[in-house]
Amino acid sequence: MTASASQILAQLRSLADPAAVEGMARYGINPSNTLGIAIPVLRKIARQAGRDHNLALELWASGVHEARLLACFIDDPRQVSAEQMESWAQDFDSWDIVDQCCNNLFYRTPFAYPKAEAWCCREEEFTKRAGFAMLASLAVHDKHAPDRRFEPFLRVIVAEASDERNYVKKAVNWALRQIGKRNPALNALAIQCAEEMLTFPSRAARWNARDAQRELTSSKVRARLGLDEN
Repeated sequence: MTASASQILAQLRSLADPAAVEGMARYGINPSNTLGIAIPVLRKIARQAGRDHNLALELWASGVHEARLLACFIDDPRQVSAEQMESWAQDFDSWDIVDQCCNNLFYRTPFAYPKAEAWCCREEEFTKRAGFAMLASLAVHDKHAPDRRFEPFLRVIVAEASDERNYVKKAVNWALRQIGKRNPALNALAIQCAEEMLTFPSRAARWNARDAQRELTSSKVRARLGLDEN
């Protein structure tokens, strides 16, 4: 029998670790309503709970940080609606919630590409991060997607590369690097984007460009893509 939301919340509160919350805060994780439970522990609870859309909705509604992470792990992407994605995006208040939600759940939905396109241009910091985080996830996991799925996003990355906010800047960089590691053609296009961004007056854009160039032109990436073969 699946545990109820109230039972799981009681279990989570029994595992609370205030010292861990302080450590998480040093890494930029929002300490509000946070219990300090490690991700491996939450994944174990998620395996015990199994996929459960309604339970995920209840856990998210609790506002407890770890309960929301757990919701990302147990929700069924086939039952996630576009409206739910927008509602949860409005609740995003910490970069780790954004990343776990996009990397474990949202990218698996039929709405992933249109939401990424919309969110990459949003003003809200965590929603904007979610757009680029989801784009990075799609670049890694949607292995059979044609290049035309990602080529337009490279122009979005260039357009948004000057956002100086740390959580946005790092997500923009993440998306550029993951797209550029898909295949030789996208690698070349991503490097061209980085070269263009190097000319921008924005420090964020230049940081993004240099960091992406470093990885995308590395011997490791070139070897994996077959770019150093005769």
